[in-house]
Amino acid sequence: MVVIPKITLNNGTQMPVLGLGTYLGKSEDIYNAVKYAIEIGYRHIDTAFYYQNEADVGRAIREKIDQGLVKREDIFLVTKLSPIHNEPSKVEYACQKSLENLGLDYIDLYLIHFPAGLDYYDDKVQGPLNEKANVRFNDADYVDTWREMEKLVKKGLVKSIGISNFNSEQTQRILDICKIKPVVNQVECHVELNQKKLIEFSKQRDIVITAYCPLGRPNPAEKKPAFLYDDRFIAISQKYKKTPAQIALKYLIQIGAVPIPKSTTNTRIAENIDLFDFELPKDDMSILDTFNTGDRICKFELWANHQYYPFSIEF
Repeated sequence: MVVIPKITLNNGTQMPVLGLGTYLGKSEDIYNAVKYAIEIGYRHIDTAFYYQNEADVGRAIREKIDQGLVKREDIFLVTKLSPIHNEPSKVEYACQKSLENLGLDYIDLYLIHFPAGLDYYDDKVQGPLNEKANVRFNDADYVDTWREMEKLVKKGLVKSIGISNFNSEQTQRILDICKIKPVVNQVECHVELNQKKLIEFSKQRDIVITAYCPLGRPNPAEKKPAFLYDDRFIAISQKYKKTPAQIALKYLIQIGAVPIPKSTTNTRIAENIDLFDFELPKDDMSILDTFNTGDRICKFELWANHQYYPFSIEF
């Protein structure tokens, strides 16, 4: 079983430097994936209310606890406040719903999933539309949302709180008013969008960047993303007898991000954790730096007119 190193967050909590993502994972597939991941050494599991799979993730974790393979305190579980719950009056309600879905007594890390909020209809309507087929927004200020997030820590419902998809200015705005600092900002981050400027900005403020889409959403049929099939990338992977995906994940860890690759395939889950028996030297890291284009996969274009849309500035 692989033992994943940990990083210490600004509140003293330790988080494994690699996690299992679960976006788009459904039902038995994600239930089995989480069970297998825990069996081979994963302890950091990432989900979200928006993913609608918290119940399956929680069931897998509880089963492994009941079997005695892990204790609850061994697992670092992350879930997120949906944009439909951004209004301050809904924050604790949403957290309680996630706890109910998960079947657990507390959440290790709870994130504001997106700085912009959506109108609430019910818990199943995640993307309400208006007559022009644009997302119908609310104007809840994420600063007010954050103040409610802090109350969750004080009530013992969550151990740590953080943000997701926030840019540097939005992060600073939280820091300027907070009583409890965000420990993490979870953003899209991969070789083609290495987020080095945001990582450095966050590091200076003792905030860790978690990397979603860390492999650029592979599509082998279309040979995407291109970097995984580039001769220079493949040459580096062959040098260390690793796959291109393993090189991509190791690169992120070495630049200071915490990748959370998603997979429901056991071979991929096992491949993604096999990263801790080698290091990439400076010259190879420099080559990998050149693949950065700054291009996003997740542009959230429907949100572009919202006052809190986060991707209008460089980082």
